[in-house]
Amino acid sequence: MSSQAEARSGVISYLIVTMAYWAFTLTDGAIRMLVVLYFHQLGYSAIAIASLFVFYELFGVVTNLFGGWLGTRLGINTAMYLGMAIQILALLMLTVEPEMLSVAYVMLAQALSGIAKDLNKMGAKSSLKLLLPEDARSQLFKWVAILTGSKNALKGGGFFLGGLLLSVYGFQWALYILATGLLLSLILTMLLLPRGMGRSAKKAKFQHLFSKSSEINWLSAGRMFLFGSRDVWFVVGLPVFLSAQLGWSHMDVGSFFAVWIIGYGLVQTIAPKIVARSHHHHGPDGRTASIWNAVLLLVVLLLTAYIWQGEDIESGLIIGLGLFAIVFALNSSIHSYLILRYANREQVTMDVGFYYMANACGRLLGTILSGWAYQQWELLGCLTMSSIFLLFSLLLSTKLPKHITTI
Repeated sequence: MSSQAEARSGVISYLIVTMAYWAFTLTDGAIRMLVVLYFHQLGYSAIAIASLFVFYELFGVVTNLFGGWLGTRLGINTAMYLGMAIQILALLMLTVEPEMLSVAYVMLAQALSGIAKDLNKMGAKSSLKLLLPEDARSQLFKWVAILTGSKNALKGGGFFLGGLLLSVYGFQWALYILATGLLLSLILTMLLLPRGMGRSAKKAKFQHLFSKSSEINWLSAGRMFLFGSRDVWFVVGLPVFLSAQLGWSHMDVGSFFAVWIIGYGLVQTIAPKIVARSHHHHGPDGRTASIWNAVLLLVVLLLTAYIWQGEDIESGLIIGLGLFAIVFALNSSIHSYLILRYANREQVTMDVGFYYMANACGRLLGTILSGWAYQQWELLGCLTMSSIFLLFSLLLSTKLPKHITTI
């Protein structure tokens, strides 16, 4: 096959992977909003509703670790298909009669949904390493940014979709509609995507689950603190503060978060235009990660100082959240690019899986500490914790190579 034909085939496969990822992401955002709104209608407390998602985050840690091993042995395609199939099962599990929807039962369904999400994400992002030539660094950054950014924008759209389906069709029919749409997407993806993509000729062993690459280890540790710095105030502290202290309605809070996520995703899609100008044909490196991490730390410190002085908090908080969205999106895009640049083509799913395991650990740690920090010191405590996390992430990013060699 000629290089031109290979490039065309790679673009087609990329579009197929992206569309499958989009379909899954819509259901992932929608199911979360459906569960929150529906169980609020049933009279569940805020703490009970929050507990429904603990397994979702916890099983993400396990899935990213072992999912990489599975993808290497069976192929990236299989990991994606399995993720979509498990998500369909998780959706259908919730269609039982309302009296059967106990906290434990819904936590189990959300655990499956968390497994599905990370299998799908790992497969979709790992595929980009294989669909581009090894020397196409600037293209890789662009493709990663589009895939990641569109995913986050669509997740915000999924929040709207979940609320719309619930109000128009009710809880059970909304789930049936989402499951049917995802099933059609799964069938089309299986028919169109090349088989065996990403399957390693060498049998991956369990002792290879943990990366032996120092670059990936440093990057993964930095990613853990980066995403922990967001969730330590976003999961509990910020929504509770907006509602309890600023008097926002539940609809206001939900809509604001949906718009924030969509905007965050859109910034990610244009990250290469913002970040890569100074790199010409070379993608970002460790120095880039350190610079933008420092900028994010500065944003959080300034926002903390502004809220501490206590004047016109609402306006300052909204402006600060906008700045945080922009800079955090750039940091996330740089990290998502670097993991694929550092990953070994022969075991890309294992390297990516290990990396996103660290990401899931950060989200889980941030989720747990968010409630504790807010209860102890309210939003200022959450922001202070976020600053500490970002400082750790910055220190770890200084260990990354300043120039990337092809792996």
